[in-house]
Amino acid sequence: MADYKNIKGFNIQYLDSDPPNPIEGQMWFNSTTQTLKGAVVGGVSAGTWSSGGSQNTARASGAGAGSTSAALSFGGYTGTAYVNNSETYNGTSWTETNNLNTGRSGLMRAGTSAPTALAFGGASPPGSYKAETEKYDGTSWTEVNNLNQGRYQGQGSGTQTSALLGGGLVPPFTGNTESWDGTSWTETHEMNTARQGLGMSGSSNTEAVGFGGHAPGPKTETEVYNGSSWTEVSELNTGRNIGSATTSSTAALGFAGYSTTYVANTEAWNGTAWTEVSDMANARSRPGGLGTQTDAMALGGDPPSYYASTEEWTAPDILVKTFTTS
Repeated sequence: MADYKNIKGFNIQYLDSDPPNPIEGQMWFNSTTQTLKGAVVGGVSAGTWSSGGSQNTARASGAGAGSTSAALSFGGYTGTAYVNNSETYNGTSWTETNNLNTGRSGLMRAGTSAPTALAFGGASPPGSYKAETEKYDGTSWTEVNNLNQGRYQGQGSGTQTSALLGGGLVPPFTGNTESWDGTSWTETHEMNTARQGLGMSGSSNTEAVGFGGHAPGPKTETEVYNGSSWTEVSELNTGRNIGSATTSSTAALGFAGYSTTYVANTEAWNGTAWTEVSDMANARSRPGGLGTQTDAMALGGDPPSYYASTEEWTAPDILVKTFTTS
């Protein structure tokens, strides 16, 4: 039988501690712990949630853009007010920045980085459904062309110059979809399932995955958009209104929400199916969300009170694994 040296061309290293930056496929024997170890691809299944810095304004139904090291949070509801507050995050703490022009809750977002966020729709107060769209330049918000149909708690994805909006409450619940080309919104193909409170992830106005929500009652339906139509595919494991990361239609992350109770569940989408991964520390409904499948953030939410807290999701590229020996 071939041994490791004959297969790989070198012996397994004998070390008194794990190497600081192992590469994929590297193996070694840790003489201190008397264990055989190796570096394997980590991936989203190895991801974990940890506490992030608390926002200055506690809120639910806000929105966000960016990453865990450079984020933007904007809008939302505090329990008493529909806010236009915007805050930036440097990986440690939040700082108040220039406000939205229109305060609102249940607004939608696009933008892969904090300085290139796009905010649209929402409500303020209940029954006043907003069509306003604003873009952020890293310093301030500027009003641009409105949505064709004002709505609350739809969801957006894509970039500041190529975005997609799906679903929401008009009322009634809608599957209406609009495409943004950097200048104006155009109505396009409707989703198969009308709903509000859904998650959405995608990189442009020609591709996205939309999932979850309620209309009424929790929804598990997942649909993918190819620029021409929506197609129903594999369902979420837990139907709910849901927070989501936003940058890929084949590598999405859905987290938290409300089903028949408040949930902490996190699910990862690989373009074909959903897989349950690590839960959040706190079950919460209506969190804002931002980031990617491997670097995401949940912003605020409720109940029983409105959260200022955030949680950060990270999934390692490389994971050190201990192997059993006999």
